[in-house]
This record gives sequence, C-alpha cells and structure tokens, in this order.
Amino acid sequence: MKKITRIGLDLAKNVFQIHAVNQQGEVVVRKTIKRNKLLEYFAQCDPCLVGMEACAGAHYWARELRVLGHDVRLIAAQFVRPYRKSGKNDANDAEAICEAVSRPSMRFVAVKTAEQQSILSIHRSRTLLISERTALVNHLRGLLTEFGIVLPQGTASVRRELPWILEDAENGLPHLAREVFSDIRERLKRLDDSIVKYDKWIKQLAHEDELAQRVMKLGGIGPITATAIIATIGDASTFNNGRQFAAWLGLTPRQNSSGGKNRLGSISKRGDTYLRTLLIHGSRSVLLQTANRSDSISQWAEAIKNRRNNNIAAVALAAKNARIIWAMLTHRTEYKLAV
Repeated sequence: MKKITRIGLDLAKNVFQIHAVNQQGEVVVRKTIKRNKLLEYFAQCDPCLVGMEACAGAHYWARELRVLGHDVRLIAAQFVRPYRKSGKNDANDAEAICEAVSRPSMRFVAVKTAEQQSILSIHRSRTLLISERTALVNHLRGLLTEFGIVLPQGTASVRRELPWILEDAENGLPHLAREVFSDIRERLKRLDDSIVKYDKWIKQLAHEDELAQRVMKLGGIGPITATAIIATIGDASTFNNGRQFAAWLGLTPRQNSSGGKNRLGSISKRGDTYLRTLLIHGSRSVLLQTANRSDSISQWAEAIKNRRNNNIAAVALAAKNARIIWAMLTHRTEYKLAV
C-alpha cells in the first residue's frame, strides 16, 4: 500500500470518516471507522498530517493523535466549506478537510490542553447558571404580574422585594401561590450560591496564573475576562498580529471593498461571542472614568465618545485592548500605561 502522508478526519460521536492521500495526492484510503477503533487505526499508521474540523471533541482527539506522533491541525468549519465539491456528507467532508489542511495559507486553531478546557468548562457552566437565573427571575416576575404584583426589572429588585411579598398577608396571594413562590426563592438562592462558588474558582485560578495577573493590569480586564482569554486562545502566536486577533473576536469592521474603494460597515461579530461580550462590557466600565483621566488611551477613547457615541467608543476600546492583550501574551511583556 502507498504511504499515507495526509488524512482528513471527519469527526462524529460514534462513526468517523477517513480520507487519506499519499504524497502525490492520490486517494489511498476512504473508509468509515467506529469510535473504539479510531486510535488503534492511527497507531498503525506512520506519523502524518491529520486535519480535523474544530468541533465538539476535536481538541480531545487532537491531543490523543499527537501522542501517537501525528501532526494534527484543527480548522474552523467555515474554512473547510469552500473545499467541499458537492453535497454535504461525511465522505465529502473528510475529503474537503484533507484538501484544506494542505493549503499553505490556511489558518489553524490552536489545540487546547485538558487544563485549558477545564477552565473553559467553569466559564461555560457559570454562563449557564446566569442564564438559568435570568430565566427564573423573568418567570417569577411574570407569575407575580398575574396576581397584580409588578416588580422592577433586575435580579436585585426580586431579591429585595420577594421576601416582603411572601410575608404580606394582605396582598391577596393564595396559599398555594405563596408555596410556589417560596420554592422559586429557594431555587434562586441556590443559583446565587453556585454562581458565587464559580466566581471564587475563577478568582483563584487568576491569582495562581502569572499570565492572568499580567493581563489584569489592563483597564477593564478582571479575573473572568483574563482567564477566559488565556484558556480560549491558547498560544497567542497562532495569530500573526493583534489586528488579526481582534478580527477573530469580531471587533473589526466588516468590509465590502472593491476597485480601490474601501467600504467599512459595522463590526463583523465573528468568533467567540463570550470573549467579545466580556471585552466590550469591560470597556464600558473604563469609559465611565476616561473623562477624569489624562493618559493617552483615556483621551483617545474620550475623543471617540465625544465624536461618535458610547457604543462605538466601547467597541473601539475593546478592539484596542484585544491588540494589547495579544502583544502581552505573545511577547511576554508587562502592560505599561502611556501618559
């Protein structure tokens, strides 16, 4: 059999598709393989280039195949799509991955370690708890409205007002409804306690991570943002420059340029929504203080805020922070505030 030099692997839960070619680009293997046989198959192959889409389970398989000596590259799904020749199925996907991974200009996703994925699991779980709490608060406010009790928006107002509502014997609430709302109050407290626990974990992780401590010196960056960025991007040098990192986060303008005319629109909102949201919210907090500061970044942000509006200034500052973070992580430098 001709030697395999490149493999496109289409991942799934139980059945995987393999498309392998030799040095001349000739198809050597095109087959499906079950999950429990995948590592056994690759252990029998000579070390080669393996391409996979950056999807669920990809980082795990990349780590396992690297242990076997293979050069594993992860590709974002949108960069694989142009190489698919016809209809979407596992075989065509594997062939497209095999072709895409051979392109010299292809951009790859850094393989995350198990520790990085553990940190991100904390962030994802915390986000889920917050969304559950928000849904529970909205559910409670809607139910109370049916009994003529209208609460202001926000979790804090519900925490403040709900005990008084349950203790008020003259507000017309039936006994059964009080029992239901009391149970919801307990559920809300359990969610609050869980979120506080996750926050403590994140602060502890940030305290123990030298890179996170360095990044948190930047305005608007706290333990949550710092640990999330470091765990998500892994090796910052996979980005050629800070602008590419900001573009990956979706913080740069969408272009529709042609014929030498540059037309820039709103931000692209590509990439990781969670990181982009954290950076923009952090920038909003910084903008509250820029009018009273004299450093160059504050003056620059204040000028944008006065010339355009707060939202545009927040996104611009978030993009600048993203570039600074890339430079700090890539060159291992400390943040110095320019005066």
